[in-house]
Amino acid sequence: MVKFCSIEEAISLINDGDTIWVNGFLSIATPDQLNRQITRNYRAVGHPRCLSVYASAGFAEWLDGSEIEGYITDGAVDRLVLGHYGSMTGTNKKIMDGELEAYNLPLGVMSHMVRAAANGSRSHFTKVGLGIFVDPEVGSAGLNEKSNAQLVRHTVLGSQEGLLYDVPEINVGLIKGSYADEDGNISFMDECCPVDALAIAQAVRSSRGKLIAQVAYVTEEKLPTGEIVIPGSLVDAIVVCPEQTQLTNIPKRWDCLCPRSSAYDGDVTQLKDEITSYITETSSRSDLHTVIAGRAYRELEDGQMVNIGIGTPEMVGRQVLAHGRLDKIHMCVEAGPIGGMPLSGKGFGGAICPDSIHDMPSQFDFFNGGGLDITLVGALEVDAKGNVNSHSVPGTLSGIGGFANVTQNTKKIVFCFTFNTGGIRGTVKDGKVNITSEGRVDKFVPQIKAVSFSAENALKNGQEVMYVTERCVFRLGKNGLILTEVAPGIDLQKDILDRLSIPVEVSDDLTVMEF
Repeated sequence: MVKFCSIEEAISLINDGDTIWVNGFLSIATPDQLNRQITRNYRAVGHPRCLSVYASAGFAEWLDGSEIEGYITDGAVDRLVLGHYGSMTGTNKKIMDGELEAYNLPLGVMSHMVRAAANGSRSHFTKVGLGIFVDPEVGSAGLNEKSNAQLVRHTVLGSQEGLLYDVPEINVGLIKGSYADEDGNISFMDECCPVDALAIAQAVRSSRGKLIAQVAYVTEEKLPTGEIVIPGSLVDAIVVCPEQTQLTNIPKRWDCLCPRSSAYDGDVTQLKDEITSYITETSSRSDLHTVIAGRAYRELEDGQMVNIGIGTPEMVGRQVLAHGRLDKIHMCVEAGPIGGMPLSGKGFGGAICPDSIHDMPSQFDFFNGGGLDITLVGALEVDAKGNVNSHSVPGTLSGIGGFANVTQNTKKIVFCFTFNTGGIRGTVKDGKVNITSEGRVDKFVPQIKAVSFSAENALKNGQEVMYVTERCVFRLGKNGLILTEVAPGIDLQKDILDRLSIPVEVSDDLTVMEF
């Protein structure tokens, strides 16, 4: 029977040595109050401890000293396995200092791992991850010397080559919903997305564990059946947290982000501006980023299913909005929304006035099955063969996120990034690009630090791959990068070829880049 209880009572259900799966997608659907209370308990009495924590994505709030990740940084966690680390400031430092055993797996793989746990499986087989850093034949999912467990194995099942990921037995699930009725049924009607909540609840029941939920409200009337995501029969403890917000550390609530919103009605500009004033860091977006987004936008066609990645690719969504094509181009985000205007910055994962919202395992079923027509993603480094590092540079730790799933299974990939970084500046005047200051760090390099995207796999799969920068466009050919377009105002020799430390082929049909 469901127990409505205090947050202290709920967290007391967690035992030392438990394996916990935390729901959430960065700031979305994160059970922040439950995580804060684990930190407070650990700091007060030293328990729970020796925990293993899994989550498909990170779940903190981009703040130093955050209580949400405090129990991780303070030492209560022995092993951490996440799809994304970008929001977890303190945890990142602890990992990079070699003090915490931690692993990074593709976000979509982890979402399917927890669903596999729901049917009692102790492993999950998929081709996602082949040829990139998590493949034991290429690299390792471990993030430091302390992280040497073999969580992934390269294998062949039948005639299919793939990776076998270990699936843990889950003792505790932590989720956040919007409403609970007196029977313990939980609705997500004020949340941007349910993410992995149902799969976590089912996986915990399969392991005879405990599901702990935080909600904002309790209603005396039974929730409508169509609104119930988690049935009360799967819930062990519910904590009422009226102070919880839709987006972690962002106090305001917007109905346009959740299932209560109406479908796109042609007037989301005001809502978009209001939200991005809270959650988008626009200061780093220059004229050069606008050039990149403008060129990438030209690859979009009406009726396409389009995935927009974090960073510079987010600006392509603004191009879609500015050209009045939100009802013609269906932008999809890993967390679950299809349609509408994807959020930027710290709200990444949600969407304004989406046409529909799905749970994350189902969204990745769609992505893995080739449902996307095109994906626009960023890049940190690119080598001569066209391989890409999108997740690993010294001094920072972000994680692969959903990048591996979308780039391995989408028909067309458009990488969007500046030619170099660390101080690059430029202007656009009269349709011409002028680079006023070059960056200190090359992005086209002889050896990338980690493989996030395998060009060899893409060629085998027949994918179309483009690399769009502010000054030129490359395409992936059978022998590596082919320079196909140069922006107006850019000198081919001085601004491109002389600044490359890798060999590239220059197309015989070199054209002018339009943006």
